[in-house]
Amino acid sequence: MKYQIDVQQVRNIQQEIWNSIRGTFELRKGYGEPLPIFGHYGGVFKCGRENLIIHTDGVGTKLILAQQMEKYDTVGIDAIAMSVNDILCLGAESLVGVDYIALPRENTFLVAELMKGLVEGATQSNCAIIGGETAIVPDLLKDDKTFDLTFTVVGRVIHRPLTGKDSRKGDVILGLASSGLHSNGYTLARKVLPVDKWGKEMLEPTKIYVKPVLSILNSELWKSVKGMAHITGGAFSKVSRLSKNVGFLFNDLPKMSPMYEALYAEVQNIEEMHKTFNMGIGMAMVVKRENAEEIKNRLNASGVSTTVIGEIIKESGVFIERDGKRFKV
Repeated sequence: MKYQIDVQQVRNIQQEIWNSIRGTFELRKGYGEPLPIFGHYGGVFKCGRENLIIHTDGVGTKLILAQQMEKYDTVGIDAIAMSVNDILCLGAESLVGVDYIALPRENTFLVAELMKGLVEGATQSNCAIIGGETAIVPDLLKDDKTFDLTFTVVGRVIHRPLTGKDSRKGDVILGLASSGLHSNGYTLARKVLPVDKWGKEMLEPTKIYVKPVLSILNSELWKSVKGMAHITGGAFSKVSRLSKNVGFLFNDLPKMSPMYEALYAEVQNIEEMHKTFNMGIGMAMVVKRENAEEIKNRLNASGVSTTVIGEIIKESGVFIERDGKRFKV
């Protein structure tokens, strides 16, 4: 059984979007002037001496699973996690955000449950929710159980934007463990995994890495961090946005958990697995080799299971090694 998103086509669409919006950068000069950074985890712009960043994201079809299970109090964590983890990859701390909830009709209970997760996600990331929008749009939603949820965050770049362009051969890739599937791959996962067996594990909220990673970025070790990648849509193929001049070799990924084994039994394509699912790694961090052990230990002490999962190589691309085989994603 094979389900595949055309990652290259997605990139083509993103390039078309960039071609359309890049001219608008000229509309702001000085205060509010955009930095020419595209293809990363948010839009960076100048505000006086500060570089701020803005990003928006949603929960995707994980919401359908929440509807099936009639459990709505954790997907708000996912909504916030997707945005705050993304801007973290550019070296930014989350400041404030706003939510967007689309409903087919007024539903006080559903909104109250969603807010539980949003407030918890805000607490985990030190991000104040300062407003939002609740839209009643029955013509856009197929039935009374359907809803949509997104979150937009504004953050502050702590030192400089961490784009990954300084990655060099010999640097080490640290893997920060995921709490499960997070918020990607659910279009496939919902089709191949029975909800009655895997639903609870699939609904586990996305891990928020803000506080542990900020403890590194706010320390003397920040100069050792070259770049970070949030392993979300496109999974490990997304790491390529850090640099086109070097390669990223993942040669020590964790053993597949029973849930990933169940997915692999249906997908039967190891390359697609690494293009679709995080495989137990929620974030990849490229660091100098000489500081890798200290950074790893600090993250572990902060409650995030972290291991060395790869290294930077000369050959450009993203490569996975499993069971003695190497393939490109």
